[in-house]
Amino acid sequence: MHIKEYLHQMAWKADEKALPSFGSADEFEVWRRQRQKRFHEMLGIDGYLAEERTPLRVTVTGSVDCGTHRIDKLHYQSLPGLYVAANLYVPAGLKEPAPGILYVCGHSATQKIQYQEHSRRFAQEGFVTLVVDTIQHGEVQGIHHGTYSRGMFDWVSRGYSPSAAEVWNAIRGLDVLSELTEVDAARLGITGHSGGGSISWWAMCADDRIKAMASSSGTGHLTSHIRDRTLDYHCDCNFPNNPDGWSLTEAYALAAPRPVLIVAPARDRVFRIDSVRYVHDKLQALYRNIGAEGRLGLFEFQAPHMYTPESRKHVFSWFLTHLAGRPVTPEQATDFDGVKLPVEQLLVFGGKPPADDRSTTVEGGFVRLPVPADIETMEQLATERTRVIAALRKESFAAFPQEPIPLAAEREHEYDLMDGSCSRKFSFSSDSYWRLEGELRGIEGDSPRPAAVALRRSVHRKEDEPFDILKGLGAGWIKARIDPRGTGDSTWGPELNWHVRRSSALIGHTVTSMRVWDTLRGLEAIRARPEVDPARVLLAGKGEMAVVALLAALLDGEVGTLVLEDMPSSFLQADDDPARLGEGFEVINALRIADLPQLAALLWPAKLIVTGKRWQGYEYAERLYARLGGPGRIMYRTDTNGWPADEVRL
Repeated sequence: MHIKEYLHQMAWKADEKALPSFGSADEFEVWRRQRQKRFHEMLGIDGYLAEERTPLRVTVTGSVDCGTHRIDKLHYQSLPGLYVAANLYVPAGLKEPAPGILYVCGHSATQKIQYQEHSRRFAQEGFVTLVVDTIQHGEVQGIHHGTYSRGMFDWVSRGYSPSAAEVWNAIRGLDVLSELTEVDAARLGITGHSGGGSISWWAMCADDRIKAMASSSGTGHLTSHIRDRTLDYHCDCNFPNNPDGWSLTEAYALAAPRPVLIVAPARDRVFRIDSVRYVHDKLQALYRNIGAEGRLGLFEFQAPHMYTPESRKHVFSWFLTHLAGRPVTPEQATDFDGVKLPVEQLLVFGGKPPADDRSTTVEGGFVRLPVPADIETMEQLATERTRVIAALRKESFAAFPQEPIPLAAEREHEYDLMDGSCSRKFSFSSDSYWRLEGELRGIEGDSPRPAAVALRRSVHRKEDEPFDILKGLGAGWIKARIDPRGTGDSTWGPELNWHVRRSSALIGHTVTSMRVWDTLRGLEAIRARPEVDPARVLLAGKGEMAVVALLAALLDGEVGTLVLEDMPSSFLQADDDPARLGEGFEVINALRIADLPQLAALLWPAKLIVTGKRWQGYEYAERLYARLGGPGRIMYRTDTNGWPADEVRL
């Protein structure tokens, strides 16, 4: 199968999964709260929610009197040093607390300036409105386009998406509104367009204080993003970290039973209308099931990725009806009055953002990474290894098939080598979609012998090349190869690689996790061969395949020796790391569990033969191996020629 078709099939499999049917609204609420807790974990905000929140340090830098309302120019800190620039629109003459609106900006370069008319109109209708800049644009600028354009795929390994930081900024924006005497904290809504439309969804799914939402050009399903490649035009903030492979609809369902309006231009390039309708129909069935019919709306109109006067009126009508308690039809709603203030009147920092602002580097510390475990004994090692493997299976490899299909290994071809030994090619089923190839070389007679298994790389044009990493082995070994996905006959070209990497993460996979599964299945097929001694297996990989070999060996638990050539030093990537532009080796949430040096340490007592470039940053593994001693060893060789016989015993 071609990788593009596979990703499409996996997306559709997630999308067509039915939402549960509930016997009552209470039953749904139990399900929703359980899923919401997991959603917080997926985003990486669960720790922040569990702690006492840090001071907002709201600072007003100026005000503008607009007659019908005033605008306070302010900033707050969602975390210490993480500044959010905002404008607060407060209606004039309030006699009682009013409903509050959080307006989340889309990807406009001028942010709150661009969307000021929305906030103005909301204020004129009696809503206290806080419009907030995003990290990507505005007065303090960070990065949203990590995997989108910069090749920062270590975000995947961190389990970081800018949607997490933006949701947290939104949650703290709700805190700002809730603390105002002018605001009725029981009546908070959220809205935005494009990226702001997406963040409106995710914030509502995360925070129950939001009582109504309108998302403009921010709704779609996985299948469209992959099948139609609309993903290629989407900022990273549109999609939360997704280790469990949820469909977007499954996440959207966390907004129910609260009022939700989906605003969808029928000519939108990046949120195709058929995907919007599909999501709406599935959610409508859920709303109907839990007795909330009438609280989900869809306004579809002929336009590209933009607002129109009609769509804005639907948004204003929605909030007037469902948040302010003033039923108003879209036809009765009022649009903008045409007044716009100049940029300089609305800037919070006046061109001088705070020197200690963390927005430009928030991706480096927003998701908290663990401190490596202090291991002194074999018992502690065993405990930590059990914990890490369980965490990897839950957080990084949840996409592994729950019930593996039969391997159905078959001999494909047999031929004789010049040294008189035999070579046998075989195929096996990795899962229902993939039939992969492998080979055994150096078979002599029927007596089981140890097998050295090399992982093929996509750069290997010929099937002989994977065996180069095994050239230091002496006689007595069967040399084998496995062709994981993206190598050999299943190779895809570099022009597709970026899309494949982003699409894989979107549905809860990565290229590396797929290859780890393929390797485990390939090892199973090789060990089942009568000519192989299943208890004596060596596994070898180079570059990105060295990471695959390490992870497969850790999960497998029976690999006695690894050959790791040009092993990366970390799942983290430097600006000049070629993996940013190449195939990479990202694994969802891996860094939330352990980095490569810690994973290597957990392989003890396996022997680790490190070839090519010397390991950098592996002091943790080296210390642990030295502390626990034999039979585990880490051995360094500049190349694989002439390994001493006692280093890799048969």
